[in-house]
Amino acid sequence: MLTITQQLHDAIVAHARRDHPDEACGVVAGPAGSGRPERFVPMLNAARSPTFYEFDSADLLRLYREMDDRDEEPVVVYHSHTATEAYPSRTDISLASEPGAHYVLVSTAECGNDDGPVSFRSFRIVDGEVTEEEVSVVDSYAE
Repeated sequence: MLTITQQLHDAIVAHARRDHPDEACGVVAGPAGSGRPERFVPMLNAARSPTFYEFDSADLLRLYREMDDRDEEPVVVYHSHTATEAYPSRTDISLASEPGAHYVLVSTAECGNDDGPVSFRSFRIVDGEVTEEEVSVVDSYAE
């Protein structure tokens, strides 16, 4: 199960709406080994595409160095689908390279840039195998 704060959930959804009609993408980093998403890192979709996302390689390298320095790991890797459901595409599955991460997909197909319903779903993707998991949105993490 993915447990995520309302603030992080809302930040991911806002990024997806803001970048529509292009796909939005980013990472939520957390303390290594904790499984707790804490630091929201919106990224630029280098592909600038409504059907595909790609992290800029220089931005990604910088992020991984930063996470190493802070003893963090990518807990959530997120992106949006702008015209289809929030389910990993074949391309998404083939590019999933973080077996410990939660892959969050937000569909803005229904609302676009406007306030309106979005679909927010989380998946584990390991060796090409996709498993949907429950999402628990909380006010804050219990210590």
